[in-house]
Amino acid sequence: MKQTDAFDLRLAQECAHAFSGSTGLGCVVSDVHGKLFYESGYGCASCRLCQIAQHQAEECIQAHIYGMTEAERFGGKYIYFCPMGLTCFVSPILGSEGSEAKITVGPFLMVDKTDYVAWELTEQMNLSQTVQDKILQELENVPFVSPQTVTQLSTLLFMAVGFMNNVSASKRMLDRQDSSAIQKQVTAYIQELKAVSEAPPYPFETEQALLRAVRQTNKPEAQRLLNELFGYIFFSVGNDFSQAKTRIYELLVLISRSAIDAGADPARTLELSHQYLNDLPSLTDVESLCLWLTKVMGTLMDSVFEYLDARHANVIHQSIQYLNTHYGEHITLEDMARKIFLSPSYFSRIFKKETGITFSSYLNRIRIEHSKELLRHQNIRLTDIAMLVGFEDQSYFTKVFKKLTGTTPLHYRESKGKK
Repeated sequence: MKQTDAFDLRLAQECAHAFSGSTGLGCVVSDVHGKLFYESGYGCASCRLCQIAQHQAEECIQAHIYGMTEAERFGGKYIYFCPMGLTCFVSPILGSEGSEAKITVGPFLMVDKTDYVAWELTEQMNLSQTVQDKILQELENVPFVSPQTVTQLSTLLFMAVGFMNNVSASKRMLDRQDSSAIQKQVTAYIQELKAVSEAPPYPFETEQALLRAVRQTNKPEAQRLLNELFGYIFFSVGNDFSQAKTRIYELLVLISRSAIDAGADPARTLELSHQYLNDLPSLTDVESLCLWLTKVMGTLMDSVFEYLDARHANVIHQSIQYLNTHYGEHITLEDMARKIFLSPSYFSRIFKKETGITFSSYLNRIRIEHSKELLRHQNIRLTDIAMLVGFEDQSYFTKVFKKLTGTTPLHYRESKGKK
């Protein structure tokens, strides 16, 4: 499901997931008409009670729409009953033009299960024993919440959604500001192009500089160069907005590949690239396109930074662990990067950042430390020691050993005496 422009679906999903995880109640994110966006836990989307009781699905949808309408009337929260007599509560999610979606919590029981069966299923619905037995089996999935707790939980959801709404509103404002800045820069670049007598060829150098900026996670420079390319694209295609969107998507594919090279999660980045292809047809003017591009670039760059922070510690730990056990083998930076699914340039950069030295220097230090132990054995030749710790020849081993210890392997052996 793609993120709508009206509200931040990602934030809504995180809010519902956190609320469900902390309370044990099912949470559903849906639009004002009941269309499902996301469910966490046993929510209304998973509930089979209406189906078992042969109630129309529309009855359930209308009950939830009524609950949201009442929540709007009563200041943002409302507790109500679904057609099966189970309890739900809801808080509306605000978009740019009022309520755009809602988070519904439930269904859950507020009375003892025996009382529920006696009153709701027998007295109110007059269901057969066979149907009641099936419902009782389904009720094993339905949690119980005491009446005094329900009001507090409803307030908690209201506060969580209210915070989310404030964050979304602030984010929309900043996005508009960023979009306006992009449009100004694009317009300025188009004016520069119009001032020349002949349209210049496509600026491949600018494109390459942009991809380098993405690989280097230089977000401001990447945005500046991207704006120049937008300007050229809009200028070169004239009024053909469809062609402009095609060219921009091609550019985003290249940016996605560079983001992966910079360390972004490949699966997530490819998923985003597919989502962008689905988003483009709905964009009908330059303003909406620039606003969308602002979000796209932010998401792509954030995917790099967020993924890097999560992976750095694990990557370095895996690498060092591997080097300590395979130092005697032929290991190159490219081999190591391939084992942990990173590009060599990116792996080299983060390894030096996290350890303070280059990959080859770190590997040489490990090898020299292990060679010291072997040098205590007088019966092992220096040539063999060099090979055992991963050096291809004795002369290079001697050179590295002296550089790191200040003495030659032979003098080190002599200083330690016979074993």
